[in-house]
Amino acid sequence: MTRKYFGTDGIRGRVGEAPITPEFVIHLGYSAGKVLTSSDWHLSKGERPAVLIGKDTRISGYMLESALQAGLSAAGVDVLLSGPMPTPAVAYLTRALRLQAGIVISASHNPFEDNGIKFFSALGTKLPDATEQEIEAGLKAPLKAMPSAQLGKARRVNDARGRYIEFCKSTFPNHLDLRGLRIVVDCAHGATYQIAGPVLHELGADVVAIGIHPDGLNINHECGATHSATLQEAVRHHRADIGVALDGDGDRVIMTDGEGVLYDGDRLIYIIAKHRKQNGLLKGGVAGTLMTNLAIENGLKKLNISFARANVGDRYVLELLQKKNWQLGGEGSGHIICLDKHTTGDGIISALQVLYAMRDSGKTLTELASDVTLYPQQLINVRVPKGFDAHNSLAIKAAQSEAERDLDTTGRVLLRASGTEPLIRVMVEGESGQKVKHWAEKIAEVVRNAAMTGERPAEKAVPN
Repeated sequence: MTRKYFGTDGIRGRVGEAPITPEFVIHLGYSAGKVLTSSDWHLSKGERPAVLIGKDTRISGYMLESALQAGLSAAGVDVLLSGPMPTPAVAYLTRALRLQAGIVISASHNPFEDNGIKFFSALGTKLPDATEQEIEAGLKAPLKAMPSAQLGKARRVNDARGRYIEFCKSTFPNHLDLRGLRIVVDCAHGATYQIAGPVLHELGADVVAIGIHPDGLNINHECGATHSATLQEAVRHHRADIGVALDGDGDRVIMTDGEGVLYDGDRLIYIIAKHRKQNGLLKGGVAGTLMTNLAIENGLKKLNISFARANVGDRYVLELLQKKNWQLGGEGSGHIICLDKHTTGDGIISALQVLYAMRDSGKTLTELASDVTLYPQQLINVRVPKGFDAHNSLAIKAAQSEAERDLDTTGRVLLRASGTEPLIRVMVEGESGQKVKHWAEKIAEVVRNAAMTGERPAEKAVPN
């Protein structure tokens, strides 16, 4: 069954437009509740299933939280409300409180006009495809509330923030601390605004927290992991040793050194992997994505660390880690998964793993990453007619092959279709910036021409 609403990271869209409307979300909550109550959750006799709802700081979160609560209650499910809470915190609390599921209301790094719904299982993992399909199928059934005596109740989890702060701190070694480090942390006016600063402060750091004044409209606006200039400027202004920037729901992180030099997810994963390898703490290899910089793959090989690529998206990175029984992976965007620490990607915990490498080795961020330099990478988005398949074009195949022969082992070419827009993304990377630029522009032009002329598929093309 093809999923109509669920994407790779839950359901997401513009608030007020289908499917992010109060009517749909009430029905979604009801359907999810019915799926939960129809499953074997090993509940005691007479006990109702319970679900935790967390959210980021978007103004629409109030409306969607109420809608979800109404739908779940109508299905006979008790609801626990945490208020603003990072996505990975909801995953942790769902597992720690022995609940049947967790729900996050967030659109992650998107602007405030967007919002979304994500689900976590009782184990703190993302729901299996089959469960999401079952929830979608339930949306076709009419909403019929349970008898009054069987309706769900709701209550606040007053100690949610403190529980999660302690959990984050527990992932940092007891014999180390952050004393003597001045750290700027940018919380993007999002879900970590009351959490990231206290975690770092209680571990001993001198913390300068910015992006901690959410008003419902300013989440991710010119701040956080998607707008690094704000962090870089603050690090230089406060003469900090390290900068940490999180996104609106706290599941991705980027960092800077004391000079404001940026370290994306690729380089942070490399630092964590290298430290773990040197200390015998790395289980298996490292999972990246099709977009992971080639320099990282080559650098890991020099350290005798296995590397594998998944499709773009932290969901697919997680699936690859589980398949290979590895523990570390992520994306250049800052989604980093440390399965020995948490069941999902967590920006705060990932930053703590980098800080652990620094304190344990006595080296700076710059020194830890000095042996790997990212290759120049150029990405060009080419708009194409809907349904156009670049991989069926003889001209595009020829251009890609020519580029790959020229780049040889010092670069690579990747063509992939956007999952949300009629675009072909042309990515070229390699040691030579000049070659990268040349081939990216040339291949993009070939894609553009093939799309405009409506070139027939390769298997049906007639040679000139």
